[in-house]
Amino acid sequence: MHFAQLPQVEAAAVPADGLLLDVREDDEWAAGHVEGALHIPMGQVVARFDELTAAAGEGHRVHVMCRVGGRSAQVTQYLVAQGLDAVNVDGGMLAWDAAGRPMVSGPDGTAEGAFVL
Repeated sequence: MHFAQLPQVEAAAVPADGLLLDVREDDEWAAGHVEGALHIPMGQVVARFDELTAAAGEGHRVHVMCRVGGRSAQVTQYLVAQGLDAVNVDGGMLAWDAAGRPMVSGPDGTAEGAFVL
């Protein structure tokens, strides 16, 4: 049996204007996230699929991320099976932070104190 390799991209290669789907839980999101990312926890992706497709629009790539890449890999697999152009962000938020990419935290979206939970 042959399985296609899951599409993935390095955190440093995600375009600044790319659509980023963060599938972490609410407490993880509050601690630190990418400004402008769409937050749909993994357990809500199926129920909120229309919201995601509306945000993605026609032909836009969805960059999926979690803390280290496991949950986002599962969601990416689901989205690809649904016909979306989706890629897993390899290493997740830990890789994003290590690459020096910007993060914000809290409801007001300030950069001060943002961290990966």
